[in-house]
Amino acid sequence: MDHGTGDSTADPTRDVLVRMRSVLPQLQPAEHRVADVVLRDPAAAAHLSITELAERAATSVATVARFSHSVGFSGYPHLRLALAGAAARESALGGPTRKPPPDLDEAQTTDDIVAGIVHHEVRALQETAEHLDLSQLDAAIAAVAGAPRVEIFGIGASGLVGTDLQYKLMRAGRIAFCWTEFHAAMTSAVLLDPSVVAIGISHSGATQDVVEALAAAKETGATTIAVTNFSGSPIVQHADIVLTTAARETTFRSGALASRTAQLAVVDFLFVGVARSSLEATTEALTRTHDAVREAQPIKHRKQSATKRKK
Repeated sequence: MDHGTGDSTADPTRDVLVRMRSVLPQLQPAEHRVADVVLRDPAAAAHLSITELAERAATSVATVARFSHSVGFSGYPHLRLALAGAAARESALGGPTRKPPPDLDEAQTTDDIVAGIVHHEVRALQETAEHLDLSQLDAAIAAVAGAPRVEIFGIGASGLVGTDLQYKLMRAGRIAFCWTEFHAAMTSAVLLDPSVVAIGISHSGATQDVVEALAAAKETGATTIAVTNFSGSPIVQHADIVLTTAARETTFRSGALASRTAQLAVVDFLFVGVARSSLEATTEALTRTHDAVREAQPIKHRKQSATKRKK
């Protein structure tokens, strides 16, 4: 697999859709409309001339040409060829009807909903694994493994992912905190030092609460890691290490399962890598915490047992 090379000319049929989604925050409004048309139906877009695509996107031919360059191609003919290949690959992997789940579509059957969502969950995992920069992942693993403490920032759905990472690290015997409220996150961030690792999780990479917390952490000298879907998003400017996902969301399904699935996969990659760096200590910690939870009784049962013993 070609991880994180960013070279669309190496295999344009494989990563054009991922590349297109990753640069969305950097596009001008007119270019964004072109991307929306293409991502809505890559197979149909591949059959459009540059003039037809411009008309569909309510923009000019010059904008479509500029958009082609923005996503890494020398011109529209190369982009069109890549779209045709990507559409064929999508069709082979999931069938021709497996387009991104629509925002609101009354015509969809329950079967359509289930099949579409499952397809895109699977594709989110596959594309995240294919395009994740392994050198960045190795750097993140080394940073977390060597840190005395890890601070995690995430809001909303990303906060759930951050909390999952906190619990994983805690069970492995490592000190970790996840902050899902802005004031608490900032209070933590400004008190860090260069020995600490701070991780900001944001699908869009533009969630202000997370971006500001990670920026504050970076100012203290802490090693900063961003987990985001968009390589050109604001959070990347404040990250020493960037781990990118490749999920697909729509306007009304922001925070959809696909983005969390991809984020959770990256979190697992990171955690397992850290666990392997000190396998014996991690195994012992996991065993002890597992036994403690398994053998513990709920408070109600403990009170009942204590009452019986007194009698």
